[in-house]
Amino acid sequence: MSRYRVTCIPGDGIGPEIMAAAKTALAATQVNIGWVDVEAGADAMDKCGTPLPDSVIESVRDTKVALKGPVTTPIGSGFRSVNVGLRKALDLYANLRPAVSIPGVRTRYEGVDLVVVRENTEDLYAGIEHMAGEDAAESIKLITRKGCERIARFAFDYARREGRRKVTAVHKANIMKLTDGLFLEVCRQTAAGYPEIEFEDRIVDNMCMQLVQKPELYDVLLCPNLYGDILSDLCAGLVGGLGVAPGANIGLEMAVFEPVHGSAPKYAGKDKADPTALILSAVLMLSHLGEVDAAHALFEGVRRVIGSGKRVTYDLGGSSGTKDMGEAIAEEVARLVS
Repeated sequence: MSRYRVTCIPGDGIGPEIMAAAKTALAATQVNIGWVDVEAGADAMDKCGTPLPDSVIESVRDTKVALKGPVTTPIGSGFRSVNVGLRKALDLYANLRPAVSIPGVRTRYEGVDLVVVRENTEDLYAGIEHMAGEDAAESIKLITRKGCERIARFAFDYARREGRRKVTAVHKANIMKLTDGLFLEVCRQTAAGYPEIEFEDRIVDNMCMQLVQKPELYDVLLCPNLYGDILSDLCAGLVGGLGVAPGANIGLEMAVFEPVHGSAPKYAGKDKADPTALILSAVLMLSHLGEVDAAHALFEGVRRVIGSGKRVTYDLGGSSGTKDMGEAIAEEVARLVS
């Protein structure tokens, strides 16, 4: 009997290929996972008339944990995005986006180790919009105390659990004094309950400049929804791009782990796609499950393979395919856990 049941959403485009590589690498950790495979995205749209069938949501509610590949939202489906649909249906209020330098990945920076904690349910990104007459459109920026409190607690609890030294709240409270002002007020109040963790705040435009100039000064970035969406991609750029950027969407009871890059349909079936971001998302999943040693082994396996530069995909300077890179990581992981 499997120790963990995990919903698997391979996605479409390159999703099934990188998911197969991730499963190969995960198997080498010897963590016993029973996969529950479900379908979302373009293929599901053809079969079910929706890119996000109820069966997907029901499966995640049942297993509490999902590993998800990239998903294409079909044009004209009526969905803003499958990812947003999952977050709303499951109340996955916290988005976790680590950005960690990996030797062998080409980038302008070294030694970056950041985590963006992004509120996932409100703010401008919630898309509450309407037309104000024929020639104007209005978007509502809704920030609630409840939303601020739970994302702030998540960020500080994460920092405490992971041994992080500092949390930086990102805002524009100098201009949006009520909405961002409420966010900043709640962050300050929450910080008082974590005296061992340094707390500071930065205005979002200054934060962008600071990250480009001296990212080594920052640790955990605590952000409202829209700023977190933007800054998390900026931080991914510091460490080599979305191809090495894992992600997690976490709620009180459920969590979905996924890379943040697209489904790249033109590369589907060509065994060329880099599986790194999905495998690193699986690292986050293992940590969430409490399998800390396995998570460390999987992360180190990725670092060793990319660092060697030998059995890696074309974007990392190699000539290996998706499947071979997954197998190379699995072999390194097996050595570490044996």
